[in-house]
Formats: sequence, structure tokens, C-alpha cells
Amino acid sequence: MDSADDSLPNQVASYVVSDIVLSPEPGKTMRKWRLLFQLSQREVASRMGISPPVLSDYEKGKRISPGVQFVSRFVRSLIELDLKKGGHNVMRFVQNAMKVQRSIMDLVEFHVPIELREVVRAVNGEFVTLKEEQGSQVHGYTLVDSIRAILELGPYDFVNIFGRNSMRVIAFANVTTGRSPMVAIRVFPLKPRAVILHGQVNADSVDPLAVRLSQLERIPLIVSRAPTLEDLLEGLRSLVAR
Repeated sequence: MDSADDSLPNQVASYVVSDIVLSPEPGKTMRKWRLLFQLSQREVASRMGISPPVLSDYEKGKRISPGVQFVSRFVRSLIELDLKKGGHNVMRFVQNAMKVQRSIMDLVEFHVPIELREVVRAVNGEFVTLKEEQGSQVHGYTLVDSIRAILELGPYDFVNIFGRNSMRVIAFANVTTGRSPMVAIRVFPLKPRAVILHGQVNADSVDPLAVRLSQLERIPLIVSRAPTLEDLLEGLRSLVAR
């Protein structure tokens, strides 16, 4: 990579450091990233100036959780070693991040929790399932281009649509039946508080499997009758000012 690309490794480093530091098991997360970068413990330990057994102990959780400075050195070593080999993994992670950015049309955290019924009202929505959950609170929303998400995102990319927490509404745009979004949510371990469908779909045309999965997961399924995508987005953003 040339100097014009310096910001790309920094973006990757920032993401990886955050993933490790915020992980409940930082050692295992360190090991995950080392393997994703296709590097051995010996290579990384040598770059960090420590012995392989020390790095092994951290990865196995035998030592006190590593501090931010140690994690930063670890991540920087991963990236520097990868760049020496051509930077293929760094570029792969950047490209994956770009796919996520293209799929996520808007992502907002509310200043205070909002009841689900208010979100439904804002998007001119109609409950398809679990209307009894309308009093539950949500902490934000994510608007996703369902076609891009289905075509471009891998299973590990879906974590990015949850923002800071999973107590949120995920609105899928460009939907025809709702089947694919609900199947994706079914197989992913994190679950949203509710799902909104928008596009060529109404309450009567939602795929029966989507309805069934909503009921099994206890995730309210809502159809937005907003005339356009712009109207849907305007309705969602109106919630932020409350």
C-alpha cells in the first residue's frame, strides 16, 4: 500500500482493537483475529517483542485480561505483518466494511428509549405479529437495504447492523415478501427488538415463513405503509428529535 492508503490500515486497527477490548473474552478474540490474519503466534510474538508462550497465555485467558496498550501493540503487529506480505487481509477487511456501509442506509441510537408503538406510528406501520409487544422499549434503529445485505453481507457482517445494542428496530427496505430478512435473523445469534418491512409488501402478502419465524423468535413483525423510502427514512428520523 502507498501513503495514500494509510487511513485504511488505521480504520481496520480501530475496529479490531474495539472488538477485542469490548469482548467478554478478549483472549479468544485476539486468537480469532490472529487466525483471520493467517499469522502464527511465533510471528506475532516476535513482532511484538514478547515470547510466544506469553502471547499463548493471553489467548488462552491464563493471564489477566490485556490492557488497551497491549491490545494496540498486538493489532498493530497483525497489520504490519500483513502489509509486509502485501496487505491482502487488510484490504479484505476494508472491502467487507465497505459492503456493510453500502447495506446500512441509516443507523441511529436514541437519546432515551422509545416505545415500539411510537416507532410504528412514525413509519405508518401495521403489526403483522405480536402487537401485544407494542409497549416494549427500543433504543435505536437501523435501516438496511435488504437486497444489498442479502447479496453482499456474510454471517459475521450482520453484527454491524446492531449498532451499540440489539434492543433496536431493524427496518428492511426493498422487501417483497419478508422471507429472506427473517431467515437471516433466525440464524444470527443477536436478535433485534422488532423488524419493519418496507417495499412491495403489505400485511397480507408477508411470507408465511416470515410470520412463523417472527412468532418463534418473539420478534414483532411490522409492515410500513410509508409511500416511499424517503418517507420511511423521514419517519424514522423524526423519532430522534423526541
